[in-house]
Amino acid sequence: MSPTAKGLILLCRPGFEKECAAEAESLARHAGLPGRARTAPNAGSVHFVFDELFDWKLVLEATPFSAFVFARQRSVWVDRVAEMPPEDRATPLVEAISALDMQIGRIEAETADTNEAKTLSGFLKRFIPHIERALTARRILRANKDDLPTLHLFFKDSSQVDLGLSRPGDASAWNMGIARLRMPRNAPSRSTLKLAEAFDALMTETERNQSLKAGLFAVDLGAAPGGWSFQFAERGMHVFAVDNGPLADSLMATGMVEHVRADGFSWRAPRKQVEWLVCDMVEQPARIAQLVSDWIASGKARRCIFNLKLPMKKRFDELKRCRQVIDARFKLHGDSYVLRIKHLYHDREEVTAYLARL
Repeated sequence: MSPTAKGLILLCRPGFEKECAAEAESLARHAGLPGRARTAPNAGSVHFVFDELFDWKLVLEATPFSAFVFARQRSVWVDRVAEMPPEDRATPLVEAISALDMQIGRIEAETADTNEAKTLSGFLKRFIPHIERALTARRILRANKDDLPTLHLFFKDSSQVDLGLSRPGDASAWNMGIARLRMPRNAPSRSTLKLAEAFDALMTETERNQSLKAGLFAVDLGAAPGGWSFQFAERGMHVFAVDNGPLADSLMATGMVEHVRADGFSWRAPRKQVEWLVCDMVEQPARIAQLVSDWIASGKARRCIFNLKLPMKKRFDELKRCRQVIDARFKLHGDSYVLRIKHLYHDREEVTAYLARL
């Protein structure tokens, strides 16, 4: 018998629980999965609890991970093991997993991204190998079986764990949705990690292979000090870095960057076939949405990654407004487009989006 879904387990940046909950409610409502969100301020997680039980596969199909912006990680909640005794926590958990009557390809141990939850890291490093060995012995955990579901073990503390399921390719590739990226030695600023994460989180491998190639041209609006331009220059791409502010000397030394001292809103596209437009300017989100959609819809650039600096209040509503701005611009000529948006690990109050015309 297939496991039944109690709801969704959603991990998010602490402080964004309200937006994550609103998003889950909207998606579930449109999918015909009525329920309610349960969370607390700065909890770093949201449980969306269904009003009735559903088949877990149906829930995955109705609420794909790609549809979430504010959830770093999403799994389908199928069971809870509470009050695990300190003298033997493994047995009740292994029995609960066995009761799912299914094989899994890997285990992801998860907590909220809070200081309180981080105290569990030592416990999990010792505890999870015991669970993996027990499940392997029972032939439940089948290592290197990439087509099998992933089991998510979300720990509230050392005595309570929620069991969640996801499918390969339909969840974050990073544990807990946290991108562990190394800061490049010569990068002008840490903002370079946002674009590096965006390439992986928002694009397919085919899209990356086609567009991140030496010799192509990119435009970086609001480039200073050059963290985003750095990502292209390192790949042998030519960059028009548009900003009245200074760029890092190390970036200019690459010979791949032309510093254009101009305003990003008024500067006109170069007479080149521009593959990439990127934009990380501090401006009203709807104005950024209009700017980048004009560039892509008019063919000035083939694809774009941009940040939307969301207001402290009504973030979810402002994001909806930006989607409408972009959709309206493309509908002027009946063009199709792809738009993917994520609140990345390296983002703070902004979200990052990928836009391309089809």
